[in-house]
Amino acid sequence: MIDLVKQLVACDGPSGHERVVRDMVRQMAAPYADELRVDRLGNLIVRKGKKAANGLRVMLSAHLDEIGLIATHVDEHGFVRVSNLGVVHAPYCLGQRIRFLNGVQGVVGHEIEGFTGEKITLDKLFVDVGAASPEDCPVQVGDAAVFQGSFQEVDGRWTGKALDDRVCVALLLETLRQLKDSPHEVYFVFTVLEEVGRKGARAAAYGIDPDVGIALDATATGDTPKGRKMAVALGNGPAIKVKDAGIIAYPGLVQAMEAAAAQLNLPVQREILMRGATDASMIQTARAGVPSGGISIPMRYVHSPVEMVDAQDVHQAMTLLLHILENSIQL
Repeated sequence: MIDLVKQLVACDGPSGHERVVRDMVRQMAAPYADELRVDRLGNLIVRKGKKAANGLRVMLSAHLDEIGLIATHVDEHGFVRVSNLGVVHAPYCLGQRIRFLNGVQGVVGHEIEGFTGEKITLDKLFVDVGAASPEDCPVQVGDAAVFQGSFQEVDGRWTGKALDDRVCVALLLETLRQLKDSPHEVYFVFTVLEEVGRKGARAAAYGIDPDVGIALDATATGDTPKGRKMAVALGNGPAIKVKDAGIIAYPGLVQAMEAAAAQLNLPVQREILMRGATDASMIQTARAGVPSGGISIPMRYVHSPVEMVDAQDVHQAMTLLLHILENSIQL
């Protein structure tokens, strides 16, 4: 799966600008799809299979968009001021290279140089693109940008920008390719606008009206020095979502996932994420309600240019998902 992930993270697709990533995923998914369409909001919806007597309509989601920055104005000296697309941590931005979607590259600076102890906030950041005035600045208000960060593999761990959530996009693509026989009608949904409120998932779930929903996304970890207190660690297996800031996962689905992992003798972790939510929260509340949950990939340094996952966690998540889809789901 590593080559697939490399291709996906190399694409730039901040929230609202997912077309290039979606076109790549659409081309990759087409040979394995029974039906493929893009809805009016921009979600890519791929259907595979039909429901058997013991089957369900299953919606799987992974989001196409990544966090980014958007130009709000250019000051009198040609420096670009920016706001966030999604949850962007200002300290992660300082000193980073970014790339605007029009090809312009720049570096992020701060109004106060050096380490003064002052809190770094987005409103004090600027992007230096080499301009000396607004007139010769190649960036306009509304231009979007993403971090520049090369993909690297270090001892079985992958790091780079946009692994949230391209690693799960790759996971769904590979699951789509490998899924040969399922009692379920499975919808592989590659959503837009997740980082700015999970809007794509809401629209897609309303149109699909699934019997069950599973979101594939990243989750934070509690395994770094003096980090958050959280019972998720890199390399200990995929995490089964129990709760986050947007959802209490459907208990029957949590139990079904844990039972499947036990049958496979796969290590899994239970995830309670105090801040942040995934597409699962929007799927859960679609129409009359959908039993929903999530399979999460443990990730260090989430929403940074150097997000990190363990390859084994990713492969184990795919093994678990395939097993769930190949068998009846007892809720």
